Amino acid sequence: MASPKLASLVYAEDFITPHPVLESAQRRGEELGTDPISPAAGATLRLLASTVAARHVVEIGTGSGTSGLWLLQGMPHDGILTSIDNEPEHQQAAKEAYAEAGIPPQRTRVISGDAGQVLRRLTDSAYDLVLVDADRDSYPAYVEEALRLLRQGGVLVVNNMLGGDLVADPAARDDVTTLLRDLGKKLRQDDRLLSALLPVGDGLLVAVRR
Repeated sequence: MASPKLASLVYAEDFITPHPVLESAQRRGEELGTDPISPAAGATLRLLASTVAARHVVEIGTGSGTSGLWLLQGMPHDGILTSIDNEPEHQQAAKEAYAEAGIPPQRTRVISGDAGQVLRRLTDSAYDLVLVDADRDSYPAYVEEALRLLRQGGVLVVNNMLGGDLVADPAARDDVTTLLRDLGKKLRQDDRLLSALLPVGDGLLVAVRR
């Protein structure tokens, strides 16, 4: 029998029922092997975007459009999502998801290419929220670029920071787990940020830029 804490976590994960368009995007992402964000994590993204009235959002890792749809639900109607991915198949799936959800084309800017190079071309302090959800090895570099892009009071979100429940296990010392663990500690200690690690999905590290 599940412990009360585990039962509560499962209950919280299933608390929000996603729209059918989101469920469709999630299935498409699973078929593509993109590891789409969970409904609880997606609902958290929606809440954060709404809380800061995020009109300018950058998403590093488009996937099948699942996280983008959650973000767009929380953004004002004139908000623009810039999403970066180097897989054309992923971008096409996301565009189909946006169209299915009735998102006007001018509200999304899907950029193909290496995220590290694309991010360097974006404007300093011009964004309200940045989501990092791409290749784990590049997380430290993406986070530094994200901090440059965020305005004061802007929100950084880093997905998968529990690393498949390995980050909390001190015996797990593979390269990716160690990278995520060290990055979490670094962000927690960064004087530029107010941070929290939320146990939704595979862990969302959320930080506000001072």
